[in-house]
Amino acid sequence: MNRKALFRLAAAAALALPLLLSGTGPVLAQPAELEGVKLDPTVQVGGTALQLNGAGVRTRAIFKVYVAGLYVPQKSNNAATLLGQKGPRRVAITMLRNVDAESFAGALNEGLRNNHSEAQLAGFKSQIDALSANLKAVGEARKGDAIHFEFTPEAGTRITVNGQPRGNPIPGDDFFTAVLRIWIGDKPADAGLKKGLVGA
Repeated sequence: MNRKALFRLAAAAALALPLLLSGTGPVLAQPAELEGVKLDPTVQVGGTALQLNGAGVRTRAIFKVYVAGLYVPQKSNNAATLLGQKGPRRVAITMLRNVDAESFAGALNEGLRNNHSEAQLAGFKSQIDALSANLKAVGEARKGDAIHFEFTPEAGTRITVNGQPRGNPIPGDDFFTAVLRIWIGDKPADAGLKKGLVGA
């Protein structure tokens, strides 16, 4: 191979490397897979393209409960940066076992209590009540169900199950950030899951 051909090959490699490292190249654009659950590298929420920041498994005692993926406008491996992002976002959950609505809602409410002061919880009371009502409207979360917690500035926080909305949207950018703290706050529901979601 002559010097000119070698130069062209090196230049092509140099151009391709940033794409591969950033995850925009074809090699890294494949769906991630965890516990048999596939997570798309990008999704559309509210007309905005979101990127899969990270994913992990929620465990309780010895049981694997669900796989969760966090989709955001800009990827980061810093929880505070992720909590401070604006615009559409999604936490995508796929159930690995059946969980009744009361237990599911109770676990999320516990996560809210663990990551907020009494004053903050009082300020979110009506929104927390609405979230609990929406979760109870889901009924039993069954193995294989895809449950999405989505936020758009226009509608607020909404829950969908297998693509179907459950309950009414809950307004407030700050409330969705509060919900995110369940998984990536200072006292997350599962430290291993937090590590996966922030891509650490």
